[in-house]
Amino acid sequence: MALLPIFVEVQSRPVLVVGGGEVAQRKVEALVEAGARVTVISPRLTPRLAQLAARGTIRHLARRYQPGDLTGFTLVYGATDDPGVHRQLAVEARSRGAMLNLADQPHLCDFIVPAVVRRGELVVAISTGGSSPALASRLRRQFETILGPEYELLLAIMQEARKRLHASTENRLSRMDALNSLAASGLEEPLRRRDFAQADRLLVEHLGENFSLAELGFTAQRLNSYFESSELAR
Repeated sequence: MALLPIFVEVQSRPVLVVGGGEVAQRKVEALVEAGARVTVISPRLTPRLAQLAARGTIRHLARRYQPGDLTGFTLVYGATDDPGVHRQLAVEARSRGAMLNLADQPHLCDFIVPAVVRRGELVVAISTGGSSPALASRLRRQFETILGPEYELLLAIMQEARKRLHASTENRLSRMDALNSLAASGLEEPLRRRDFAQADRLLVEHLGENFSLAELGFTAQRLNSYFESSELAR
């Protein structure tokens, strides 16, 4: 498949999921986390989906899919065990211009859901074009070991440094050079070791005297919180 990698903003947008099993649950949880307004069509739900419906977090229509259900949706997920329903979804999605993802039927999909590694605002998406979800999962696990919590902290520091440079440095090329230099500095290594003194030295070396961690708003408590949350998740 020839796929265009993109990240889609779904905050407060209506998204339809047809299916109520474990596969549907994974998709719904990711959509809810991203802030989508999720409707689920399925006669039955997993306990977790039923809980989300009871709370009003998702809208649940307790029945099977019917033609016309895609009205008002531009993003649709099919996650049932019925190939016939998926074919119907594909026909309706094409006629309505909706983007469709179907579990285990990449030839009918308009988009593929990648394996994802998240470190705060850093998101790494891995896709095999639907050819091997197992390989995508293996690569995701490898990236999870490579990209530790220091990368979430690194990105937060880069974000704060960029804001300060924009406020203090008018020359755009100078800002770009400084940020490119910091990105290539290996700052993640002292952060991984929690050697914040060395991290400060790199910040000063690449950005200037007024760019310590403390001056960028990173207290000791805030610095350690990135690693503590990761340790708790293990």
